[in-house]
Amino acid sequence: MTDCPPRLRGDLSKWLCEINTGVYVGQLSSRVRDALWDRVCKNLQTGRATMVYTTNGEQKMDFLVHNTSWTPVDFDGIKLMRRPLPQGADEEPLLKPGFSKAAKRQMAARRASARPQTGDRFVLIDLETTGLQPDRDEIIEFGALRVDGDKETEFSCLVRLAGLLPKTIAELTGLTDETLQAQGLAMEQALQQFLTFIGRDRLVGYNLSFDMAFLRAACQRAGQPMPANRSTDLLNLARRKVSGVSNFKLTTLAAHFALPQQASHRALADCRLMKEIYSKLNE
Repeated sequence: MTDCPPRLRGDLSKWLCEINTGVYVGQLSSRVRDALWDRVCKNLQTGRATMVYTTNGEQKMDFLVHNTSWTPVDFDGIKLMRRPLPQGADEEPLLKPGFSKAAKRQMAARRASARPQTGDRFVLIDLETTGLQPDRDEIIEFGALRVDGDKETEFSCLVRLAGLLPKTIAELTGLTDETLQAQGLAMEQALQQFLTFIGRDRLVGYNLSFDMAFLRAACQRAGQPMPANRSTDLLNLARRKVSGVSNFKLTTLAAHFALPQQASHRALADCRLMKEIYSKLNE
């Protein structure tokens, strides 16, 4: 972390050990970690911050960044830090004398191709689960929304559980054991339909590493290959582009952009909300 104000330094020192100037380490619960990161984003006005924390995914770690030019990207389920070109992604390239007009056109075309286009084709995905641990919790709903220019195609599927739905999840989603048993499919069938629907299109999601960890676990149990689609995480995109919000929850971003929809904790409805947020982030 750089340019850390004294008040924020004091907050961090309550929970973490500062082993070097601006470098903090420690063991925290996810609740405390998220609260500290929200405080960092709120109080670190001009400074930069990067957090590395443990997760339950295959890589066992993930990244959060604030005001940095390096950005986390999901590469086939593995999180990497992407180093930007010296001029930045959205700036004109610093061309040396002697570049031909053809070279300049090629550079401009590469920059344009990196931005979402009007006819861009992608699939927004969201999963509802019985908990937060992919190794022991289960997927109860698949949702996906394919956007192909002006055309949209939806996919929604409930999944039958072998056991009972946790009470907290039932209250959060409005789903019941009776609904899952009556309308849900067996996991293998639901997973196959979901994988067939997304195909090889680029995936867009919110906190996508969470969904991909559950998808990876489901594929391993079913003996299915894990999809290797390119992906875009709206959480990382929002952290780079949005300022002045207390946190980066989906409901907070919806309120920030004055969207009428709210996160419902139902997969397809949240895909529709993510589509609106994605559009706002790319304006």
